[in-house]
Amino acid sequence: MRGAPGAILRYGLAAVFVVAALFPLAWLAMAGFKAKTEVVATPFQFFPEMWRWDNYARLLADEAFLRSLGVTFAGAALFAALSLVVNALGAYAFARLEFAFKRTIWVIVLTTMFIPGIAIMLTSFIVVTELGMLDSLAVLVIPGAAAGVQVFFLRQFFLSVPAVLEEAAQLDGAGPWRIFRHIFVPLSKGAFVVVGATSFLMFWNSYIWPVLTITDPELFPIQQYLATFRSERTSEHGLLMAGSTLAALPVIVLFLIFQRHIIRGVRLSGLK
Repeated sequence: MRGAPGAILRYGLAAVFVVAALFPLAWLAMAGFKAKTEVVATPFQFFPEMWRWDNYARLLADEAFLRSLGVTFAGAALFAALSLVVNALGAYAFARLEFAFKRTIWVIVLTTMFIPGIAIMLTSFIVVTELGMLDSLAVLVIPGAAAGVQVFFLRQFFLSVPAVLEEAAQLDGAGPWRIFRHIFVPLSKGAFVVVGATSFLMFWNSYIWPVLTITDPELFPIQQYLATFRSERTSEHGLLMAGSTLAALPVIVLFLIFQRHIIRGVRLSGLK
């Protein structure tokens, strides 16, 4: 469709999708201001009858909740940083370096993209148990830092970097490490933001792996903390909604800050 009717239809559909995407988040935030019985009351009411700030106040004064947020934020930041380093170096090697069995190893890396994480979770648990990594931040950060999909994404981005820049650096006597640091890293900030934000979000939302490997309440990530909170306080619906809102807030803010870089990085990745 063209003209005014087509524009109205497009904007109308866009508005429907926006409302459908934002309504659950808005209701979650509103439910945090409701009494515990009002959250599940019928008929449905979007806004609370009386705004109760005590749900959010209680959580912000809860030492266990704040500690869980701190553990999750620190772990997510470390996980994102480690993922960037490991996957960027691997992607650079596959994109620009030549070494024995390169194609074979690359096929193996690509194969890992099609293996569900749940399929290797038991063997991964056995490995970290034998290494004595249970109940530590390391067991949450180190496994999973190397990801085939992120190596593939960064490799495709590195392939789009003009070879003339690398050749000029080689004429000046630069080695692979110097070329990577001074040419590929500055040109790949958009792609790095995508990988970093994706890794941060993946760690923040992880639940099954922490449940398997963490039993110390002081190391509970936020999702594990909320699940434990729900099982222990089944009737505190308003408090649970407030906790879920506060848990979702950091990743929403992260996306709003870096959304332009993320979109630009995906567009410029040039998947060849």
